[in-house]
Amino acid sequence: MNVIDKCWRQDTNWRNHRQRLARCSVGFAGKMTNNIGKGTIRYIASNVIIHGIQIHHCKAQGPGLVMGPRGMIMPLGPMDGDAIGVVNASKVWIDHNTLYSCDDGLLDVTGGSKNVTISNNWFKNQEGVMLLGHDDSYLRDQQMKVTIVLNRFRPNCNQRMPRVRYGYAHVVNNLYQGWKQYAIGGSMHPIIKSESNDFIAPQSGNKKVTWRKGVDRNSKPWTFYSVNDLFENGAYFKSTGKNGSVPSYNNEQKFHIAKAKIVKTLTSSAGALKCSKALTC
Repeated sequence: MNVIDKCWRQDTNWRNHRQRLARCSVGFAGKMTNNIGKGTIRYIASNVIIHGIQIHHCKAQGPGLVMGPRGMIMPLGPMDGDAIGVVNASKVWIDHNTLYSCDDGLLDVTGGSKNVTISNNWFKNQEGVMLLGHDDSYLRDQQMKVTIVLNRFRPNCNQRMPRVRYGYAHVVNNLYQGWKQYAIGGSMHPIIKSESNDFIAPQSGNKKVTWRKGVDRNSKPWTFYSVNDLFENGAYFKSTGKNGSVPSYNNEQKFHIAKAKIVKTLTSSAGALKCSKALTC
């Protein structure tokens, strides 16, 4: 098991100890506290866990009314067909979900969100997978910090794993099995540290892991670099900027980073789990 799953999955009485899960998160989300109550609609929320669900074939929707907290009827703007959207939120942990085949993307972190960890998820069958940052003009996303760890991107994930605007992304111990346009990319000078991931290039087509928008020979290089990654089947990574921009995790955020050669094993249980009530999960 990986460093997150060891924290709770070996407990045979896990179903009666579900609140302990909140102490198992790592990365920028840190440990989770303060139950925010029932329901799924959250505005400017913090300490949120999204865990153990499957979301697929999401469709774009026009504006409408929804039932919010305490039975209040609230207006909801148009939705573009994402599986999960994190907007203007902090301390969010998205763990062990299976996401695929949605109209727009599978996961967006935008609107000034910060301190987010995305772990143990299975992303598949999607053109644009993950977007970090609202748009090139949204400066509040400069405060964004996201850890992407122990996820599985396969099969048929074509680009945006993730695509980053501004902010800091630590992409670590993930499995990438093929892509069309690119695996990791960005614009607006984010800092991206790719560490101990396993990149398996497609049999044909583009084998370059990285993509940058708005970069030419006159541009100042932004920090986008690889440390201890594993490149298979001809995959390669173009680094720019100075190495050494570390995540600076505190004691509640830091975690053991495994070697890239065992990432296939560590991500083998990525996605929503099927657990028995009487056994370890």
